[in-house]
Amino acid sequence: MTSFNWQNPYPTPRMPVFARNIVSTSHPLAAQAGLRMLWKGGNAVDAAIAAAAAITVVEPVSCGLGGDAFALVWDGAKLHGLNASGVAPAAWNVDYFRRKYGEENGVAIQPKRGWDAVTVPGVIAGWEALHAKFGSLPFGDLMQPAIEIAERGHAVASIVAHKWAAAIPDLKDQPGFADVFMPRGRAPEVSELVRFPGHAKTLRMLAEQGPRAYYEGETADKIAAFAKQHGGAMTAADLRAYRAEWVEPIAKDYRGYTVHEIPPNGQGIAALIALGILDKFDVKSLTVDNIESQHLQIEAMKLAFADLYRYVADPRSMDVTPAQMLDDAYLTERAKLIDPKKATQFDFGMPKAGGTIYMSVADERGMMVSFIQSNYMGFGSGVVVPDTGISLQNRGCGFSMDPKSVNVVEGGKRPFHTIIPAFLTQDVNGTREAVMSFGVMGGDMQPQGHVQSIVRMLDYGQQPQAACDAPRWKVNRDFSIDVEATLNQKTASALQALGHTIKSIEDPYMDFGSGQYIWKLDRNDPERGYVAASDSRRDGLAAGF
Repeated sequence: MTSFNWQNPYPTPRMPVFARNIVSTSHPLAAQAGLRMLWKGGNAVDAAIAAAAAITVVEPVSCGLGGDAFALVWDGAKLHGLNASGVAPAAWNVDYFRRKYGEENGVAIQPKRGWDAVTVPGVIAGWEALHAKFGSLPFGDLMQPAIEIAERGHAVASIVAHKWAAAIPDLKDQPGFADVFMPRGRAPEVSELVRFPGHAKTLRMLAEQGPRAYYEGETADKIAAFAKQHGGAMTAADLRAYRAEWVEPIAKDYRGYTVHEIPPNGQGIAALIALGILDKFDVKSLTVDNIESQHLQIEAMKLAFADLYRYVADPRSMDVTPAQMLDDAYLTERAKLIDPKKATQFDFGMPKAGGTIYMSVADERGMMVSFIQSNYMGFGSGVVVPDTGISLQNRGCGFSMDPKSVNVVEGGKRPFHTIIPAFLTQDVNGTREAVMSFGVMGGDMQPQGHVQSIVRMLDYGQQPQAACDAPRWKVNRDFSIDVEATLNQKTASALQALGHTIKSIEDPYMDFGSGQYIWKLDRNDPERGYVAASDSRRDGLAAGF
């Protein structure tokens, strides 16, 4: 049996949930959609796809039918990685943006919203790939809960309503946005019923024709025509050419376990770098919420981000490999840069050459799914294709406009990506066994949430719900620090005294993230099942049977 301290020292409305089949998502209706598939005899992948479809309806601020996705799937014996992030339209390059938007300080301008922020949507291809490889129920069955919710309507949850309202000023004039997401000329209020008939129509098309029809049929033509109408570069050929890609997960050992992430173009490698650095320190000897532990974790995260922002891009463009960035000798040298007595502004190192929603699902047969999908910033690009409910992400603004950058924009290339699922395993007598499916949504907060959660569980023995509820800090792009109000005030003051710049970033969408965790309780006793946690920072639910 896992040796957790089952007490929770943090005020929370949530309790851990114990079950043999379990779904943990950031919205209760999505969790229920997944459970319906498990009750029907489906597996964890079936449940994840059904929940993912439902959450595009009930949490549209964070994800939609025009988003991207990644997944890690434990099939009972092996871990599989899926990259369903989209690529740039073929017409994109630095000159394309310079001609349309000009320059600022000698660098081409790229908009954060609108059609010229939209890369090819990957999420539906992700559902397609997951179902083809692992699904057990008909694909049409997986769409039914989402179709019902979209047609009959749902009462808007409180945190979704807050984030919805915050996005309106920026997006109300984007093509198609107001018609779908401002049904009364404004954002819906808490508990107001909203229906999405166009969304339901597209889901029915997927159920009847299969997900490939999204990229090759009438829907693809509608997307391309709407792009052309509003000056976008995406074409039907861009959509037809797209496929999700199965990838080999990357990993790093930590405290007798192995943490797994999706390889670049995602930022999961930052969590592994930080854990690889922390592994050089006796973190357990430090008090969990005090200054010494928090400072050490923050500095490790800053070192990780310094390398992440320099080196990570579409892997075909990277100067170094993930293996070189995770090399133990290299991380040992990086760890020596941490000063326990003061904050440091780190530069990148030199490795040796050579919106978002997250959900976790597990079934009693041992399959576990770590799945994440996103439109990026709240509602993504703001563009919604008429009569389809397809709200499109804005992942294109993850590219660089610097021609010297490995992440420079280019047609057919994937941008640097923030969304990352994670997984934890352990080697037991030479056999790799699943331990936990987990993730934390929220932009740059994601790898930081992974690190803070893992340290709390593996170094300090905190149970998943406690690790989820614990106060968080966030390293910003300029290496300033945001801290949650619930963080011990003495610790926050001490961080400032060490030289950390603590400031409040106005970020009504990403804030401090939201986690979902499913931990397998006893790998030698299948009757023990799982324990799950769902983050109180969202409207989420962990539910099972």
